[in-house]
Amino acid sequence: MSSLLIKNAQVVNEGKIEALDLFIKNGRIEKIGEQLDLQADKEINAEGLHLLPGLIDDQVHFREPGLTYKADIFTESRAAVAGGTTSFMEMPNTIPNVLTQRLLQDKYDIGQDSSLANYSFFMGAGNDNLEEVLKTNPRDVCGIKIFMGSSTGNMLVDNEQALDQIFKNAPTLIATHCEDEATVKANLAHYKELYGEEVTIDMHPLIRSEEACFLSSSKAVNLAKKNNTRLHILHISTGKETALFENNVPLEQKRITAEACIHHLWFSDADYQQKGNYIKWNPAVKTAQDRDQILAAVLDGHIDVIATDHAPHTMEEKEQKYLQAPSGGPLVQYALQALLDMVQQGKMTLAQLVQKTAHNTAICFEIEQRGYIREGYWADLVLVDLNKPYQVNKSNILSKCGWSPFEGHTFSSTIVHTIVSGNLAFSEGKIIEVGSGHRLLFNR
Repeated sequence: MSSLLIKNAQVVNEGKIEALDLFIKNGRIEKIGEQLDLQADKEINAEGLHLLPGLIDDQVHFREPGLTYKADIFTESRAAVAGGTTSFMEMPNTIPNVLTQRLLQDKYDIGQDSSLANYSFFMGAGNDNLEEVLKTNPRDVCGIKIFMGSSTGNMLVDNEQALDQIFKNAPTLIATHCEDEATVKANLAHYKELYGEEVTIDMHPLIRSEEACFLSSSKAVNLAKKNNTRLHILHISTGKETALFENNVPLEQKRITAEACIHHLWFSDADYQQKGNYIKWNPAVKTAQDRDQILAAVLDGHIDVIATDHAPHTMEEKEQKYLQAPSGGPLVQYALQALLDMVQQGKMTLAQLVQKTAHNTAICFEIEQRGYIREGYWADLVLVDLNKPYQVNKSNILSKCGWSPFEGHTFSSTIVHTIVSGNLAFSEGKIIEVGSGHRLLFNR
């Protein structure tokens, strides 16, 4: 599609909501204004719809290569655009683990061939691949991922010297998964001693505990301060951790930033009884108080961005006993609708939603010409109907795993159109496989 005109939209951007038209040409927003009278190859009448910058999800696990029976870049990028997510950054705990530049390039090749959304892939850090980590190009790679707590993929970095060297020498942003391994292991041993192999899901937040998260996040913050590292801590799951971050300087000046995920803003430990392993994540969903404190930290600027940690597993895997069932679940398709429910409930404003899912992610990662609705920027956009309910069921789930923790829930809003780099990628319930996502670039 070479040109597109969007008429009569309620544009949510940079703290304002305004009735505007947009003219898109050659992938970019060429003109923004009232009552634009321009010829386009396609026109969308957005009367009654809100136009937002597409979500930029800084943490997904699309499982390719090596685990494609759960998910792959093609299927999960379709789920992303159906949910209004136009760009994603994907994690290195695929098989083989992305610990060399060659393996990293292999993923970019897959993304170029099959992703409907814009994409970037993290370089993985291990205990002994510093030389490869240092070759990471800050211009076209989103960052370096360090697992400071073991999770899916067994990429734990627990060598103190290796950690220090990575924090000291990393050429770009480091993103961390923070759970203290010794604490988690001790907690697990304690509950296994009590219950043997019959440990149950309600013990998950006691095993992967507040203490485990706080110890590890504190360690990462201290390492970053010592080395002046650009650190981004992923999926904050406790209220206690939010005190580790500052909100008294502009985001552009922060060296240490933090992310909250949809599941830690939506669920609490009260939901384990009904949802079981389907809401088993690392780090664990914890108390309602933690959930409320995380939301407060998002709104007051201690936490900077909202993402998903989309991480599919099969239903068969999730139906196993607690100790065997893997952690993670699919979220990317319904993240925006979940947040729009929170807007409807008065928990945040539309402007705050856009700030935390697009503007701030672009600032955090220094993404080039995305994350805002501005003339000259790439047209990554989503049109939503805030007054059209949408029920999640098996028939509309696009993730390859075929289930969702939101199944049966009726959201208050519907995603109507998603535009990726100027191409209409999703429209009124249908994926449009014309064009593909672009590799994200960074102003570093």
